[in-house]
Amino acid sequence: MIRKRTFLYLALLSLCGLVSLTLLAGLVGFNWLAVVPRPRPKPAKQALFQGVQYTRSIRNSPRQMVIHVVTIDLRSEGLRLLVTPGDPKADLSLSARTTSKFLNDFNAQLAINGDGFTPWHSNNLLDYYPRTGDPVEPIGYAASEGKAYSENLENQPVLYISRTNQARFGSPSGRVYNAISGNAMLVQNGGIAPGLESDPEPRTAIGLDKRGRKLILVVVDGRQPTYSQGATLEELAQILIDAGVYTGMNLDGGGSTTLVVEKGGRADVLNSPINHGVPGLERPVGNHLGIYASPLE
Repeated sequence: MIRKRTFLYLALLSLCGLVSLTLLAGLVGFNWLAVVPRPRPKPAKQALFQGVQYTRSIRNSPRQMVIHVVTIDLRSEGLRLLVTPGDPKADLSLSARTTSKFLNDFNAQLAINGDGFTPWHSNNLLDYYPRTGDPVEPIGYAASEGKAYSENLENQPVLYISRTNQARFGSPSGRVYNAISGNAMLVQNGGIAPGLESDPEPRTAIGLDKRGRKLILVVVDGRQPTYSQGATLEELAQILIDAGVYTGMNLDGGGSTTLVVEKGGRADVLNSPINHGVPGLERPVGNHLGIYASPLE
């Protein structure tokens, strides 16, 4: 009995020390959890819903990368897309929430993070903004179900999606329905866009095939040295092209990068987000893109 109590005491002491170390590291802007070796996932390919295919690939060159690709057939029966609704009358049109919370709140089947947003800062685990529910504003143009709530003041690229799932970059097909912005075009006319110089980071990107019939989402995990170190923008563009993208743009990345899927009625995170240096921790962000799809037969 004494040995058992001693073991439990030591285990509790070790756990407290682990938590304290993690908090201390986070407060000074570095979290050791990001560099702790952990198993990398295996490559995967599966149909998630009708018209929605998921692929995960693993690379070791030019560095470690875990890459997630979702291909969506825009002609699929029952398919619907949604950009996070916002209030155009508010000073800051959105309330920040994680991508998982967005999926749960709106009962979507799949979701990714969207446009960059402001205000934002992240100094450590205690000093950061926004938290869930805090007001924020997208940096680019945004619209949800026919209601525009953010102007394109910085002339960012925009993906427009009609009520009938016709998707186009640059200009809407008819009346604006859903719209979401990025910060740079990555792929134009099937080739890598010029001027894409950057360091490897976690990435979220979106693109269309040449006929505009397939919407392709790409997420690359990063900032996790023993797991996935991220991609440069030029590398991300090539990943998009390899996935069949003819025109594509970069969405918000870094700690915002998140891909979630509905599983058992709740959000299941498919990638490995990295917020405050903590693998698996989601960042509350501005807007998102949600996918509604029919279950597999």
